[in-house]
Amino acid sequence: DLRAGEILGVGGLAGQGQSELFRCLFGLMPYQGEIEIKGRVVKLNSTTKAMAEKIALIPEERGTQGLTLKQSIRENIVLPCLDKISNGLFLSKAKEEKLVAEGMKTLAIKAESSETLTGTLSGGNQQKVILGRWLLTNPDYLILDEPTRGIDIGTKTEIQKLVLDLADQGMAVTFISSEVEEMLRTCSRMAVLRDGQKVGELEEDELSQSGVMKAIAGGDDK
Repeated sequence: DLRAGEILGVGGLAGQGQSELFRCLFGLMPYQGEIEIKGRVVKLNSTTKAMAEKIALIPEERGTQGLTLKQSIRENIVLPCLDKISNGLFLSKAKEEKLVAEGMKTLAIKAESSETLTGTLSGGNQQKVILGRWLLTNPDYLILDEPTRGIDIGTKTEIQKLVLDLADQGMAVTFISSEVEEMLRTCSRMAVLRDGQKVGELEEDELSQSGVMKAIAGGDDK
């Protein structure tokens, strides 16, 4: 279960099915069973269908999100938002510039201009470009798989604050991090997976270093 306005952490040892679960929820992997969104059973068998349900996924590997390093920030950000900048058969330059400026400001992307090549940015700013791209689709559900791995501490803090702000605005967020401390700072609830099954669930008042480690190790089978 994922509730509006919360950040649900999905914890567990590496290889317990967390990333696979997220890929299923974004239409990237086949699955068995049912997925319900607001009481409706939906079949998420493609990324197009997942996006139509207002789901966005930020994967662990930036390359799997189609980030094109030889293209500009502008070209990367507008990719999934072409419907927002079109005037019939043509793209509106004014709408595009406004959308890109909004994304760069919201994410505090550090670059000389929107025409800066994405490949020249730091890893943290590349991650911000991906976040900006998907946030401009106005998702209701944001899935984050290790969104701060391999980036500098300053950018990591900025992304954590952004995620908290998004949840405060009512967005439903699902979050994986290999750093337990980051999960404790960011998540309002946590589900623990083992062998692809949920074996523990910790509410906000139960979230602690020892509680999380106990659940991951198998001491909590609620």
